Amino acid sequence: MTRRTIFILLILSIAILIFGCSKKDGEIPDENKQGGAEMVLDQLKMPEAGEEIAIIKTNHGDIKVRLFPKIAPKAVENFKTHAKNGYYDGVTFHRVFNEFMIQGGDPEGTGRGGQSIWGSPFEDEFDINYHNLRGALSMANAGPNTNGSQFFIVQKTDAGDKFIEQMEDIGEKGGFPEAVVEAYRELGGTPWLDYQHTVFGQVFEGMDVVDTIASVEADSNGRPAEPVIMETIEIRKYQ
Repeated sequence: MTRRTIFILLILSIAILIFGCSKKDGEIPDENKQGGAEMVLDQLKMPEAGEEIAIIKTNHGDIKVRLFPKIAPKAVENFKTHAKNGYYDGVTFHRVFNEFMIQGGDPEGTGRGGQSIWGSPFEDEFDINYHNLRGALSMANAGPNTNGSQFFIVQKTDAGDKFIEQMEDIGEKGGFPEAVVEAYRELGGTPWLDYQHTVFGQVFEGMDVVDTIASVEADSNGRPAEPVIMETIEIRKYQ
């Protein structure tokens, strides 16, 4: 065996040791990690080209939302149809609380009005991987299966150590997979609303606008001193 052959074999052996041991069995590829640890939840992904999104145009700026028609088909159909028909045009965010959420969708502006496109309440739509994380677009209701036209956007920045611990204890069998708990830890949100309010969208741009609205002067019931208005909601293809 020549010196050249021995040298080549030595280089190949080193390469096998380096690259063959660089990824352990069962390790999550870097491109699928969130915060270097968890799989990225579908809820938190950016919309794909051609996917329908909603742009909530307010007198404080635009809020862009990815919708989840496969997870919450009725809630999305209801929201999109109302938006296209102008049902939400000029309607207020009648209830805002900093470090909680902003709520709107009631043409009366009282929090007691509004109805679904079917004229009657429709059922809840829950999924183990879609939760009331910060930025979630969820249906407001008056109890189980009472969805109408009102919705809210979660604004809370801290889910709270107590709730994080409780979700960890409950685990996936109780409806809180590890990736969901990690997302709550990193982003914040309102886990106590999970499995009570249907999550049908997620803000992907404009959370600064949500924060601004949540911070406006309001009374003890959350009614803004100056109206926060949804000028219109546009449904369009994401580009």
